[in-house]
Amino acid sequence: MAVLPSAVAFLLLVSFSLTVNIANSQSFIGVNYGQVADNLPPPSDTAKLLQSTSIQKVRLYGSDPAIIKALANTGIGIVIGTANGDIPALASDPSFAKNWISTNVLPFYPASKIILINVGNEVMTSGDQNLMNKLLPAMQNVQNALNDVSLGGEIKVSTVHSMGVLKHSEPPSSGRFDPSYEDLMKGLLGFNNATASPFAINPYPYFAYRSDTRPETLAFCLFQQNAGRVDGNTRIKYMNMFDAQVDAVFSALNSIGFKNVEIVVAETGWPYKGDDNEIGPSIENAKAYNGNLIAHLRSMEGTPLMPGKSVDTYLFALYDEDLKPGPGSERSFGLFKPDLTMAYNVGLSKSSQTPATPKTPTNPFPTSNKATWCVPKSGVSDAQLQANLDYACGRGIDCSPIEPGGACFEPNTLASHAAYAMNLFYQASDKNPLNCDFSQSATLSSNNPSYNACTYPSGSGSN
Repeated sequence: MAVLPSAVAFLLLVSFSLTVNIANSQSFIGVNYGQVADNLPPPSDTAKLLQSTSIQKVRLYGSDPAIIKALANTGIGIVIGTANGDIPALASDPSFAKNWISTNVLPFYPASKIILINVGNEVMTSGDQNLMNKLLPAMQNVQNALNDVSLGGEIKVSTVHSMGVLKHSEPPSSGRFDPSYEDLMKGLLGFNNATASPFAINPYPYFAYRSDTRPETLAFCLFQQNAGRVDGNTRIKYMNMFDAQVDAVFSALNSIGFKNVEIVVAETGWPYKGDDNEIGPSIENAKAYNGNLIAHLRSMEGTPLMPGKSVDTYLFALYDEDLKPGPGSERSFGLFKPDLTMAYNVGLSKSSQTPATPKTPTNPFPTSNKATWCVPKSGVSDAQLQANLDYACGRGIDCSPIEPGGACFEPNTLASHAAYAMNLFYQASDKNPLNCDFSQSATLSSNNPSYNACTYPSGSGSN
C-alpha cells in the first residue's frame, strides 16, 4: 500500500527543513589549518575569515591554544590532534592522557566547539611498528580521559590514515586493507564502531593523476567531462576519482565487517603551483578540483555505494605552508593567502553564493494529466540496486509493501524491490527529477510498472 499523502507531506516537511539546514550550514565542508609557516595571519583574523565562508569545521594538526581560543563562540567545529611522538606516553600512562585533556580541551570547551581528537596522523603507514602497536591503547586512554570528565559522548576520538592502508583500491569494489595492517585495523575499527567515531582517511586524486598523466585521467580526477570508468565487478560507472577512492575505502571497511563506521575525508586538495618538473599543479586544475568537489558535496548526491549523503570532507588547505620541505607543490595547497584574500575562487565565500529560494513542500501525489514513474535503467548492477534500495528505504518512506506479506513483496527479487522503493522515494520528493537519479542508474518512465495487487504511486490523480 502507498504512504498516505498526509504522512508523506509531514515527511517532506521534515526533509525540507533538513535540506534547508544543510544548505545553510554545509557542515560537511571543513578545512585543514596547517601551521608549518612563518607568515600566517593572527588566529583572530583567521576566525573572522572562516566566519565569512561556508566552512563549518577546521582541522588542526596539533592543539594550538591561540587558535582554539580564537574560534570560541563562532560555532565552527574544531578537530585537534596529538603528536605522533605523544602516542607511547598516551598508551602507557592514563594520567598523561588525563593531563592532555586537562590542558588542551577543558580550558576551552564548550565555548570552543571541539568535536574530535585525532590521535596521531598516518601512523599505520609510518613504518614505526612501535607506534602502530600503541595507537589503539593511546586512543582508548584518551577516550577514557574524556569519559572521566563526562565528555565521552560529546567529543569523539579517532586517528587519520593515508590511502596507503589499502592494498587494493581499483576497482572500488575490490578495496581491501593491506594484510600486514589488517589485524591492527580491525582493532582500530572496533574502537571506531564502539564509540561511533569516524574512520578518517586522506584520498588525493592529485596523487593518482601523478602516476597516470593521461588527459582522460586528469578529467576523471577534476570532475570534468569524461567517459567514466566501469567497475568490472559491480558494473557501476564512476565519473570521478574522488567517489572511486571513497568507495574503495567503503569496500575495505565492508570486507572486514565495518561498513557502518562513518567515513570522513580528513584531507584532500590540489596544488595551484609546483616546480617546473611537476605535472599537475596549476591554478586551473586546483580551481577545477576544489570547486567541482565542493559542488559535488553540496549536491548531496553522495557516492555510488553511499548515495544521498555527503561525506564530511576537510579541504587541504586553508593557507600555504611556506616552511614545508619537498617539492614546490607541497607549499602551494592554500585556498587563501596570508593577507586573507583568495588564492582562487571556489565559491566558499558566503557573499559569492546565491541563496536558495525556499520551496514550499506540496502533496507528493498532485492531480496531473501525466503520470510518471521512476524506474531502474536496464543493466543496473545488483550492487547499485541494493545501494538504491537501502538509501530510499532509509529516508523515511514506507517500504512495508515490499516486506514479507506486503502487496509488492512478490516477486521477491532485488530488482523488483528496488524499483518500488526508488519510485516511492521519487513520488514522495515532489516528483523532482533530481530524486530519480540514483547515481545515474534510474530514469523516468510513462509506462506503469504496477502489477496485480501491487500499485506503484504515479503522482497523477489516479494510480
